[in-house]
Amino acid sequence: MTVSELGEFGLIRRVTAGLASADSTLLGPGDDAAVVATTDGRVVATTDMLIEGRHFRRDWSTANDVGHKAAARNFADIAAMGAVPTALLVGFATPGDLEVIWADGLVAGLREECGEVGAAVVGGDITEADVICLGITALGDLQGRAPVTLSGARVGDIVAFAGRLGWAAAGFAVLSRGFRSPVQVVAAHRRPEPPYAEGPRAAEAGATSMTDVSDGLVADLGHIAEASGVRIDLLGAQLPVPAKLAEVGAALNVDPRLWVLTGGDDYALVATFPAGTALSEAWTRIGVVNEGEGVRVDGRRWPAGGHEHFR
Repeated sequence: MTVSELGEFGLIRRVTAGLASADSTLLGPGDDAAVVATTDGRVVATTDMLIEGRHFRRDWSTANDVGHKAAARNFADIAAMGAVPTALLVGFATPGDLEVIWADGLVAGLREECGEVGAAVVGGDITEADVICLGITALGDLQGRAPVTLSGARVGDIVAFAGRLGWAAAGFAVLSRGFRSPVQVVAAHRRPEPPYAEGPRAAEAGATSMTDVSDGLVADLGHIAEASGVRIDLLGAQLPVPAKLAEVGAALNVDPRLWVLTGGDDYALVATFPAGTALSEAWTRIGVVNEGEGVRVDGRRWPAGGHEHFR
């Protein structure tokens, strides 16, 4: 059965029937708008879009993968503010000839990723389009903490990250060359695993600035450097290059450090902390904050990289 055969309202009923609720959901799908509780009195909000052919390909990723990724990239933004995700709103545009089973898989992926953080899909919209388009809005709760912004880094701070760097970029490189293995890096491109819990933990540990690595480590740290009016110096020897990335890099004749420094889509968290902060094992120290501007790797300005639309 296709989406057009099921119809708009039939699809809405099918989608919402497969959703779960969360403790923060006071009123979910079915009304003009949802109602979501927040213990803090403030709501953290972010929105993102995924366009077929630009952000995902159906021959590379399953519908379930796309659902996971759509939720993950938004929840990572919430975590990067030091907040806990609570809700997701989904705008879904699709060609009428899309098989309904694909929409089922998408919803399952969204629901499963929500389950990772205790959030729920609370509403959205469905319309027709020439290609699949997803417009995702995520909400979060600061739980009494101050938001961790881009502009708080201070000279003398240490720089550290939690999560994975370079894996999704390596997976993209593998898929782009027509391969489907190694499965670890391909899976990293299809379905990221952001360290959601480390965002609130970093805030509680006194993080002065934080962001998620969506466009590349150097590019995203560049946003912190610019907003904070500082220079960030990365230490190459402290940047981990996992054996699997080195193996893939050798096979593709690519320096794996390029993936670590400029690859996006892993949605790791990178933050600055006051010197002397005791970091948990989830965090790896990779640099320091100094006077100046921009980002340096071993004292040298790294060539512009990372992802930027319209470039």
